[in-house]
Amino acid sequence: MKKVFVIVAHPDDEILGCGGTIARLAAEDNKVFTLILGEGITSRDEKRDVRKRDKEIRRLKKQAIRANKIIGVEKVFTHDFPDNRFDVVPLLDIVKVIEKIKCQLAPDIIFTHYEKDLNVDHQLTYRAVITATRPLASETAGEVYSFEIPSSTEWNYPLNFYPDVFFDTTNFLKLKLQAIRRYKLEIQQPVHPRSFEGIKLNAQYWGMKIGVKYAEAFKCIRIIK
Repeated sequence: MKKVFVIVAHPDDEILGCGGTIARLAAEDNKVFTLILGEGITSRDEKRDVRKRDKEIRRLKKQAIRANKIIGVEKVFTHDFPDNRFDVVPLLDIVKVIEKIKCQLAPDIIFTHYEKDLNVDHQLTYRAVITATRPLASETAGEVYSFEIPSSTEWNYPLNFYPDVFFDTTNFLKLKLQAIRRYKLEIQQPVHPRSFEGIKLNAQYWGMKIGVKYAEAFKCIRIIK
């Protein structure tokens, strides 16, 4: 049994990025935990107003808990960094939030965002994770991976997400789709990459690359054996 720690910027990133893999690892008796760093909603306003959005933020957190429960996550940790404004927060503040929970969990495996996503919050989450998991003697995470987010990774230019680790999620795509359904405002209509059709096609695309029906793809950041 291993401890798996998924660190993301926004509610729904954990499902979009590695929901099938989480479901598989949880089914294989690993303990999975999720940290969602941002509140995930105030970027829709001209000016950030947490008080105005307080009810919606609380509702989004409840959706996150329900979504993660479907795929077998033990506990969801949340923070309230400003949505799509991580670049106004000192990187050290983000690192410290990650480090605090990481020290509690002592994870063996970490999943997070790809370094060159279009979204600034994803980029800074990656940087904070790399900083918080420096390979010191005390670091427990021997495996660190980054994942793609539909309509963020592939929309950056030039396109350069070249995964080198794949998880067969053939038996877990249904759970991933059930989980993402809990995020009522995030699912788009076809042909958007975040539509149910888009998510399924992406899983089929990576599965085809490795000879299975459905898969999720990752870039290995570090493996220590």
